[in-house]
Amino acid sequence: MGVDPERERALAVARDYPRHWVADVLASDGGVVHLRPIVPEDADKIVEFHGKLSERTRYLRYFGPYPTISKRDLFNFTVVDHRKRVAFVALLGDEIIAVGRYEGLPSEGDGLSAEVAFTVSDSHQGRGLGPILLEHLAGAAAENGLRRFVAEVLAENRHMISVFREAGYQVSRSFEGGVVRLEFDIDPTEALVSVRNARERAAEARSVRNILSPESVAVIGASTDSRKVGNAVLVNMLRSGFTGPVYPVNAEHRSVRGVRAYPTVRDIPDEIDLAIAAVPAESIDAVLDDCLAKGVKALLVVSSGFGETGPEGRDAERRLAHAARAHGMRLIGPNALGVANNDPAFRLNATLAPILPAAGNVGFFCQSGALGIAILDEAAKTGVGLSSFVSAGNRADLSGNDLLQYWDTDPATEVVLLYLESFGNPRKFSRIARRVARSKPIVAVKSGRHAVPPALEARTGEMDDAIVRHLFEQAGVVQVESIAQLFDSALLFSYQPLPVGPRVAVVGNSTALGVLAVDAARGQGLKPADAVDLGAQATPEEFAEAVTQAVGAPEIDAVIAVFVPPVAVTVEPYAQALRDAVAGAVKPVVTTFLATEGIPDVLAVRDEEGNPVRGSVPSYPGPERAATALARAWRYAKWRSRPQSQVVRPAGIDPERARTLVDGWLDTTPNGRYLSDTEAALLLACYGVHIAPFRSVTTEDEAVAAAHEIGFPVAVKATGAQWRHRPDLTGVRLDLVDDDSVRIAYRDLAAVSGEPLLHVQKMATKGIGCAIRVQDDPSFGSLISFGVAGVISDLLGDRAYQVLPLTEDEAVELIDAPKAAPLLTGYRNAAPANRAALVDIVQRISALADDLPEVRELVCEPVLASPIGAELTDAHLRVGPEPQHPLDLGPRRLR
Repeated sequence: MGVDPERERALAVARDYPRHWVADVLASDGGVVHLRPIVPEDADKIVEFHGKLSERTRYLRYFGPYPTISKRDLFNFTVVDHRKRVAFVALLGDEIIAVGRYEGLPSEGDGLSAEVAFTVSDSHQGRGLGPILLEHLAGAAAENGLRRFVAEVLAENRHMISVFREAGYQVSRSFEGGVVRLEFDIDPTEALVSVRNARERAAEARSVRNILSPESVAVIGASTDSRKVGNAVLVNMLRSGFTGPVYPVNAEHRSVRGVRAYPTVRDIPDEIDLAIAAVPAESIDAVLDDCLAKGVKALLVVSSGFGETGPEGRDAERRLAHAARAHGMRLIGPNALGVANNDPAFRLNATLAPILPAAGNVGFFCQSGALGIAILDEAAKTGVGLSSFVSAGNRADLSGNDLLQYWDTDPATEVVLLYLESFGNPRKFSRIARRVARSKPIVAVKSGRHAVPPALEARTGEMDDAIVRHLFEQAGVVQVESIAQLFDSALLFSYQPLPVGPRVAVVGNSTALGVLAVDAARGQGLKPADAVDLGAQATPEEFAEAVTQAVGAPEIDAVIAVFVPPVAVTVEPYAQALRDAVAGAVKPVVTTFLATEGIPDVLAVRDEEGNPVRGSVPSYPGPERAATALARAWRYAKWRSRPQSQVVRPAGIDPERARTLVDGWLDTTPNGRYLSDTEAALLLACYGVHIAPFRSVTTEDEAVAAAHEIGFPVAVKATGAQWRHRPDLTGVRLDLVDDDSVRIAYRDLAAVSGEPLLHVQKMATKGIGCAIRVQDDPSFGSLISFGVAGVISDLLGDRAYQVLPLTEDEAVELIDAPKAAPLLTGYRNAAPANRAALVDIVQRISALADDLPEVRELVCEPVLASPIGAELTDAHLRVGPEPQHPLDLGPRRLR
């Protein structure tokens, strides 16, 4: 028989699937599953998958017994075009455990519908694979221009019906002959995104819980040599009093540290939840094979020699992460310090740190391993108690975002500390942190951009520090500048309530310290009252009475108690007096007791196990640090108390018209281009943003005619990019009021620019020039920025940034954030600008950029803000192909 050309073409198309559809996803139990489009070579695996299905599962899927797959059906199942016919397989190792597919329905009339169905193997049902397949099929269908799904399900298949009903779609149902027909549009509605995010949150939290709450641990590379890492991590595990079995893995010794050892993980007789690899990087492949064969749930790699070493190390690290995920494991590291959980039910210290802080209510994430040991030591010294700790090293898989999802659901964690050197998925971080910070303070120190090793810089995509600062502010994250400030804030958040206002009382027995405390509080934006100076001879009772009065005063929101012991006086009575005075207080009280740092023993309130708990009074070396911590707590409390704002669609917009325009431009120039000034004006007008009327002219006479048509006064402007926004105004002539001035201006600018094409534009009302910009960011998709226009603002970087789309409050905050923003409110007796008009323009541009991801760059400058409104005089706009799946958009996937 000859070769069938049609069959060969179909096979070639089926093998050429969109690579960006491949994804690692988390099942509801926290395990990893690999998802990819089906290919013809999957035929044998599909037969095997089908053969393992129970009769009940086959009946519910195919409406009949269907014991075997015919060759014709097998070809149709595995040979698809990835457009009208799409199928995904979910794999665990090399085994297919679920299949989902859609088939286009040309009979539906408009050709925009498809029938969707999926099957999950019996042993993996209940893991949430159906909703995951539905998400990814809907994402592929939307890319291919489809708008709705149809599913036919047996009425008795209640589980499958609930999958569709609970997915977040608006599902319509009809019933005929024992079959339920479900129809729904696949547009990503707010309900759909909410359901997707809730499932993501639960799965990621569960995957971290699996890591921090293992019932058994294997230490691979456990060594008898006390100088080696494998010995240190085993010793720390044993000393921590871990409540489950610990299995050393060492091929050369029968026991390590007196504990029975095994040659490989495979030889361990029991199941292993967490494996710790402390072997050289070149030996990790063999370790991984053993872990995969054993079915280990999570792998912690403390070994170095991976991504931090350069390109070869990065390749090895990628292979390690891919192999671990392909077999359902989450990976911590490599180059990680380890993980710890102070929960008495586990007592896990799977780290290289010999000393862990006491149990407490703080969750701590740190990237750096070497710095992590110093940070843990500092936490122990200052009395910051930890609920759990993770050092993720190179973050090949597990990241700070995963930990945020876990700590959000962990009742033992009330405060989150982050030491970040880089971001993996900043857009997702912003979304998660914004939710978590509503109930739990997040304190973060972001190290300098040069703290990232050169080998890692290429893949971390470091962001501008200003963007990071605004990202934190938008998400409610308390940003600090140093490790000392990190713990200063942690002490207050961990042990004291939040202040409800900025009014501070300063009470103490030292005039000098009292003055310093008042000045420090005022310098931090707080509102301190005059210090209450008790004098050096004050008794403990007088000290307690003054603190009690300050705590009880309705006009006071927080108290700073400064205390210097008089010479040869026992301090315990003063400590007891202070502790009794603040017992049960609903206002924060901080002190500079003995100039100590942390929680002094004499000021600690302890639980049954002797650990400091809420009600303990934190002490700072000086009043400046105490005031700084209080100010940060007040700003955070103010952010948290604000009602959550919503994204509001402005009135008078025409997104359909805008979509038609953009599609038309990209049809002719698929790679994108800058729009002409007229085209930019047309697109902005679709969203109610109007550029001051202008006309393009090429002669003096046309310029004069345009001025009469628009109405005097006018401006004449050169059109080249090099003439825009110049501080010397070389390319523009303003306030032209008659024909002669227009002619002179035209001749001058045509000569200067060497270009006869100029613009004649209606003079806008004079005001403060502002710049609104949308920039394409590889991490966020698009960012919107605002600042006062001009070279000074550009030079100083005085810009505020927000992630799109903006809520009502975020639009206002964006306008108020730049340091030059007071110019808009009537600085030095000037008339205040119409800020509401500026906010309206910002909201409209936000809607445009959110609706049209093909808008890759947009500069609106200057926007002249005056008392009567805000007028745009120039816009620069570039369109291009929509970015391929910006991070945190579309179906759930691990980065």
